[in-house]
Amino acid sequence: MNASTGDGVRLRVVSYNIHGQRDDTAALAAVVREAAPDVVIVQEGARRFRWRQRNASLAASFGLVLAAGGLPSLGNVLLTSLRVRVRDTRDRRFPLTPGRHLRGAVYADCQVAGARFTLAGSHLSTDPAERPAQAELLRKDLAEARWPLVFGADLNEGPEGPAWQTLADGFTDTAVAMDRADRLTFSCTDPRRRIDALFVDPRITVVDYDVVDTPQTRRASDHFPILVDLLLPGED
Repeated sequence: MNASTGDGVRLRVVSYNIHGQRDDTAALAAVVREAAPDVVIVQEGARRFRWRQRNASLAASFGLVLAAGGLPSLGNVLLTSLRVRVRDTRDRRFPLTPGRHLRGAVYADCQVAGARFTLAGSHLSTDPAERPAQAELLRKDLAEARWPLVFGADLNEGPEGPAWQTLADGFTDTAVAMDRADRLTFSCTDPRRRIDALFVDPRITVVDYDVVDTPQTRRASDHFPILVDLLLPGED
């Protein structure tokens, strides 16, 4: 899936809540290596002690490199293959509600072959009272993206939720595009909800979508990874 075509540039994306690497890390690495993505949007990456080294080691275990995120984005991390050139990065921290968990987002402006795109990742609160305001801030950031957007997140609510609807408005839900919105992402032990999503700019073509449910993914994390193949618009 990594070739350029006359209609655009192919990109393989994984979006994955890795549960703080608290599960089977060998299975986790094997899952991502088998998928052979160009980019991985990570939720619950390292955000505290030795976060740079730990996220770099995670990337190496996947056969990738650390592009952005970690402590500044509160565990949201972007990893890329050497095929992808990262041109700029930035982070967002949402306002802290006392007694709650601090959340954020990460962004990277990237280039692959002749295509430019903005990669983004986030992980919203488990508190339904916090999520709508976080989604509004995130939506503002996404609207300011200079290039066609690829955005993966653990939204901690399903498509019926207000935060999900705020973020989905104007973007393509890759699961819906492939008629696979019935593929549940959480939890691996009792799949019952689709709370993880990958949204893309309407200029991006969705080629394929899967939620990878295998014995390995059930050992690797408490969320299933989303695997999506895209066709990015080339430069005019």
